[in-house]
Amino acid sequence: MIHVVLPAHLRNVARIPADIALEIEGPVTQRSIIDALEAAYPPLRGTLRDYATQQRRPFIRFFAGMEDLSHESPDTPLPDAVASGREPFVVVGAVAGG
Repeated sequence: MIHVVLPAHLRNVARIPADIALEIEGPVTQRSIIDALEAAYPPLRGTLRDYATQQRRPFIRFFAGMEDLSHESPDTPLPDAVASGREPFVVVGAVAGG
C-alpha cells in the first residue's frame, strides 16, 4: 500500500477526510500514483496535472520524505521507503505571491 498525503483543499475537492492508501500495480512512480488517485477520486482529474500534456500543474509539488520530486521524470521509480509504504508520497500546494 502506498500512503498519499494531500493538501486540505484537494481533500475537499475529492471529499476525502484524511490521507489515502492506494494499491499500485507495477512500478511505483509519480505517474502510477496520480493515475491511481484520479481513477479512485475522479474530482481530482486535472488538479494535479494538465489534461492534455500530463505535466504537473505549476503550483503543485510532489515529495517523498524530504526530497522534492517535482522536477523528476514522472516515470522515475520512487524511493523504496515510499514504494513499501514506510513513508508517504506528499502532494503540496505551493504558495506564491508577495
